[in-house]
Amino acid sequence: MILGYNTNGLAHHRLLEALELCAQLGYGGVAITVDVGHLDPMGVWDVEAQGVRERARDLGLALAVETGARFVLDKEHKHLPNLMSASPSDAARRLDFYERCIRIAQAIGAPLISLWSGALSGGERLSEPQAWERLAGRLAPLLVFAEAHGVRVAMEPEPGMFLETPDQYLALKATGGSDLANLGLTLDVGHCLVTGGETPQAALLRMREELLHVHLDDIAGGVHEHRMFGEGDLDWPAVARSLKEIDFQGMAAVELSRDSYRGAQAAKQAFQFLKQA
Repeated sequence: MILGYNTNGLAHHRLLEALELCAQLGYGGVAITVDVGHLDPMGVWDVEAQGVRERARDLGLALAVETGARFVLDKEHKHLPNLMSASPSDAARRLDFYERCIRIAQAIGAPLISLWSGALSGGERLSEPQAWERLAGRLAPLLVFAEAHGVRVAMEPEPGMFLETPDQYLALKATGGSDLANLGLTLDVGHCLVTGGETPQAALLRMREELLHVHLDDIAGGVHEHRMFGEGDLDWPAVARSLKEIDFQGMAAVELSRDSYRGAQAAKQAFQFLKQA
């Protein structure tokens, strides 16, 4: 397992300095949330990407690309448009964004991008089969594009979005059949504490064949707010044992997106906790 840190918790750092900080603290990888200040997908990023690739190589850091930037496509509405948007043209904007992220991943040497479904548009009513067909149909060409660029796509179940749980991820793959065969799973261990049904450690064991990427955070009382480890209900030793049992070879990235205001201190605190607990 590669222990990494997500740059959505280092949003006030220059990206190269964020890489250097993570390496200095002992992390083996960085999950880069591409955003307006970090490899802006809607801007000119090729020179920056080359610098990121070279610096990560020099520091011995593995990389992944995260796509959860809040306002990168709409300055007023968080996470819009998305894959579940009612308008095909809105969904096309999200797919274009993901294609840009795939190109960035290829350029920096990251093996995957992680994404989520988004939520249905307010007031829209779809049957469950129609909703699965919509999501599968929009993902299928993206997977073809990703494969052509040597990048994997990992779907993250996200509380409050259409696809919230590992079981729903499996339902999506069943709907898409061979068209989604190359889709993988990002499992956020904290999200399991929000949606319930099974422990994070059990979900890791059950989904081992699908698992490409892991997010690490603590959750208190089932409320979807990423917290520092030790402030919530996560049984980190049990999660660590599951990751060891399945011999997970990918990145498990700490995600503390609310902690950028104290980014360096949070990254250090998280690393020390995970290594010592």
